[in-house]
Amino acid sequence: MSVTAKTWITPNMIRVTCAADWIKTMEDGIEGAHFKLFMPKPGQTPDAFQRQLEDGPRPDVRTYTIRFIRVDAGEIDIDFVDHGDSGPASAWARRCEPGDVAAFAGPGPVKIKEFHADTYVVAADMSAIPVAAATLEAMPRDAKGTAFFEITSQDDRQDIDAPEGIDLNWLIHPDPSAPLTQCIDRIGAMPAFHGTVQTCIAGESGMIKALREEIVNRRGVPKGDAYISGYWKIGLIEDEHQQVKRAEAAG
Repeated sequence: MSVTAKTWITPNMIRVTCAADWIKTMEDGIEGAHFKLFMPKPGQTPDAFQRQLEDGPRPDVRTYTIRFIRVDAGEIDIDFVDHGDSGPASAWARRCEPGDVAAFAGPGPVKIKEFHADTYVVAADMSAIPVAAATLEAMPRDAKGTAFFEITSQDDRQDIDAPEGIDLNWLIHPDPSAPLTQCIDRIGAMPAFHGTVQTCIAGESGMIKALREEIVNRRGVPKGDAYISGYWKIGLIEDEHQQVKRAEAAG
């Protein structure tokens, strides 16, 4: 697929639009689904990148979320947290220009396939805003609940078409290298849940571990209604984090 547009939608979030004819064959309404994004090295030609995809070694690859899909136009939007050039995905998003190429594998499923809750609880750090926002926008318009977002600065707030009954809370967390605690504290202080609860909670692994304990173990939300996923871990690259997740799941 090829890049058609790029913009900083907030000071710390880059939106890259990519297009391809095969996107026109994808299912509509899959905003929030994850996929694997393969990225060329700086200066690598499209032909050389294609050969690497076919023959190896594996290019840089990271997991991302479909923020928006326009099937008729054959376009998807991908939102990247701007970490500077410290990681391959952020570096690629910063340098890419219209006409540049990348590759796509997937997608996986959306995170809540059927909305049936009396109350929704959503929480995300910067990395998980795309999945949380997409989930909020897909909810029934009469949905009720609370959403918490830990963002780097006040200017990183985004417009999200959430139901009127969802209380959106933007919490400032200026240091991404420090543990995130505000979502943990806010959800821990919520009154007892009543009725059916569904969650979409994603972000840094330490936050996720605490919120899984709170939501599933302490408050008793069934695992099937609780999407709670670690997207990254402070101090680890994605491959290392995935190894940790697999080890924890096995143990």
